[in-house]
Amino acid sequence: MKYLLLGPWLRLIFRPDVQGREFLPESGAAIIASNHLSFSDSIFMPLMVKRRVTFIAKAEYFTTPGIKGKLTAAFFKGVGQLPVDRSGARGAGEAAIKSGVDVLASGELFGIYPEGTRSPDGRLYRGKPGGLARVALASGAPVIPVAMIDTEKIQPPGKVMPKLMRPGIRIGKPLDFSRYQGMEHDRFVLRAVTDEVMYEIMKLSGQEYVDIYATAAKRQIAEAAKAGKQAHKEAEKEAEQALKQVEKAAGEAAEKERAGS
Repeated sequence: MKYLLLGPWLRLIFRPDVQGREFLPESGAAIIASNHLSFSDSIFMPLMVKRRVTFIAKAEYFTTPGIKGKLTAAFFKGVGQLPVDRSGARGAGEAAIKSGVDVLASGELFGIYPEGTRSPDGRLYRGKPGGLARVALASGAPVIPVAMIDTEKIQPPGKVMPKLMRPGIRIGKPLDFSRYQGMEHDRFVLRAVTDEVMYEIMKLSGQEYVDIYATAAKRQIAEAAKAGKQAHKEAEKEAEQALKQVEKAAGEAAEKERAGS
């Protein structure tokens, strides 16, 4: 599916600009750590890499009923997505880490988005240390930083049909963290490893870096939007009350004028 159907068509239609392909190993385990701008990141990047790249995906993508659900499941299986139940935050995290270590133990490529979710505004957010760093230190596999370019413009959040634009994929030099191996439970080491990877992604992508988690940024944006709507409603209500007062005053004035005449 990857090589016969999707890959050739994507290259023909979108003509992705891939730089740094020489940094991808032809064999052996490696972790591909990428920024996350759009749903289409999980399409373009794995399909532009010759080897299979296994990403973690929500289990719902594989269990949704109906024709659409079956097509979605077939697609994710075809491009190497691995279902993980995320119903429990801690349990889901441990399952994802185990899955990643298992993939790497088989000598394959494991893909991960250190931000944990898509960027809400195109900026690069703080990486979560619990996934990427723990998998890297537990497996001993090198980490290859990758930057997706302009995919948020090709398929903005909430949009189904992509725009015909040329995405970019910039691949960086592998990072070796073997000096920290066996220290995957040291939170300071996990943070140092994660920050180093995020710095390399920032250099590749040219994104503005924000030192908070993307999930917190999304929450702030949602709260601000909610507050804005509430303020708008209150302003409309105040304007409506002011208009009624003006109309009432005008009516009273007209009534006095008629009484005086």
